[in-house]
Amino acid sequence: MQTSPTVRRTIPPTVWLTRGRHAGGAAEDVLRRSLRRLKDSQDIDDFLEVPDPGGSRDRVFEARVRVAGEVTVRARLSLAPATDDGQDWTLVAEAEQPWDQTWPSPAGMFWPRDPDAAGREDAATGLRPGTLNPLPEDDKAVRRLLRACARDTWHLHVVVHEAMTTDERGKVPLAHWLPPGLRDRVVEHRAAPHQLRVVNWALREFEVQVPRGGAVLLPGRPAPEGYEADAFSVRAVFLDGTEPAELVAAVARFDALPRPLPDGAQDDLTALREDWHLLTLEEELARERSLVKMYAEALEAMTRSRDLYREAAERAHEALAAYRETGAPAAGRLPAQQPASPLRNLTRRLDRLKLTAKVRRAAPDEGEERTDGATPDARGALTSALDPADGQTAVGTSQATADAQGGTAGSEDTASRTEHAAAATPSPATRR
Repeated sequence: MQTSPTVRRTIPPTVWLTRGRHAGGAAEDVLRRSLRRLKDSQDIDDFLEVPDPGGSRDRVFEARVRVAGEVTVRARLSLAPATDDGQDWTLVAEAEQPWDQTWPSPAGMFWPRDPDAAGREDAATGLRPGTLNPLPEDDKAVRRLLRACARDTWHLHVVVHEAMTTDERGKVPLAHWLPPGLRDRVVEHRAAPHQLRVVNWALREFEVQVPRGGAVLLPGRPAPEGYEADAFSVRAVFLDGTEPAELVAAVARFDALPRPLPDGAQDDLTALREDWHLLTLEEELARERSLVKMYAEALEAMTRSRDLYREAAERAHEALAAYRETGAPAAGRLPAQQPASPLRNLTRRLDRLKLTAKVRRAAPDEGEERTDGATPDARGALTSALDPADGQTAVGTSQATADAQGGTAGSEDTASRTEHAAAATPSPATRR
């Protein structure tokens, strides 16, 4: 069964993000010294080391700066625990308006601005943004590297082919010509003149090719919406120390595409927006006012719900009282069961006696004829049923019941059957 592709959010236009790795030790100390120095020189407004970032093992640093006069930028750097390869870090910044790549790089709000600083390595490839990174000589190593670069959507990867061996003028990195907001996010790969075929063989699975002496931007996985290989492929890059204007324009267009958020970036962006600690007095006042407003709205909703519940309960009580006034029996209450009447019991016993007599007439005992037409068993049953004491009681009870019921037809019929049964019963003298 085919499944629909996963819908991924794109990077908001106000957000700037990147990721890296600090290869040296004691990254926390480096960040503290750099932040304190930047604050003292007024390069940033303020910074804060979050003491306990929600029970996470990561160390969190926050910094705030104003750019272009009055545009506030908030940045959050999350530093992972140290490993043998170093300490990975994630940086997410958001401005009050759409990001302008001419603004200073938020990475400079935390790390020393020395290009050779230890914290500027790409976490996916180990390469350094803003510098030249020659491709390895081994063909399989080239393929593995370019595959890793295609999976890395935190950076923009550019592959440049040198048509011929360059001098010092051709060693100027592309970042030298890029605006400040792109320098820490572009990784430049240089392919030697003899590596053109190997590079295109490795890039064939991404459906892009590097022109001889040109450059191409890797699409990444997933590719940004609107990416076309021809639109982001530059046929000629002159490595003579002049500005590669066409390549710079292609990088800027690529960065402007609605690119999907990298893996793990959504959590950091949510933490930046919802768990921000470095507040000014005005921001703290605005937050408290929003909390008061939220609590007031919640209280009003609870009060409205309580009033509705009370009104419904009063209506239910009124309906129940009106129902009871009509005299109708309460719902679910069964009528009381009347005790069995003695007359009814006597009638049942006479009915059983009649049935026994009919059976005895239908099958008389062999060699014996009865003048009275009743068998000994029938006579015994009748005698026990109409014992003098019991019979008088039953007859008296039936007569009293018939009188109480006003002489209904059912009672008269039962009393009549009782008298006939008494008359048909022989007296003790006759039996003797």
